[in-house]
Amino acid sequence: MRVVTLVAASLCLAGCSSTSSISDLFKSTPQQVDLQLDSTPPGADAVTSLGQSCKTPCTVSVPAKDNFTVTFNLAKYQPETVPVNVVEQSGGSPILDPNPVTAELQPVTPQKKPKKKPRVARAPKPAATAPAAAPAAAPAQSSSPFPPVQ
Repeated sequence: MRVVTLVAASLCLAGCSSTSSISDLFKSTPQQVDLQLDSTPPGADAVTSLGQSCKTPCTVSVPAKDNFTVTFNLAKYQPETVPVNVVEQSGGSPILDPNPVTAELQPVTPQKKPKKKPRVARAPKPAATAPAAAPAAAPAQSSSPFPPVQ
């Protein structure tokens, strides 16, 4: 009997020393709600500000306690962040707005390469002129209507 009393007393003392654990028992843990995540194009990395992540399309379970955001990332696309609100319903379970969360990712516009300066058309340099050849001597013209004899 003494042993039982001793064990009971030590349990009571241990319970008194950890009052925070007793108060934790009365705190309600936030309800988990499934959140659907989707993107166009699919295959984006979706990361909540609460820490959950997955590749779209997917579903994550989040605590319905505070508002948060979801950021979608995909190579060659601009990232997009969507806010999500926790809506408390009277007497019912909380809902997330929006649910499903969708993102339409926009392609990254390629950075334009600087245009090359157009070449300025220059007039061709005049070729070095060679001395003009002397014209061939024309045969002497005679007053005869017949061609000359050679």
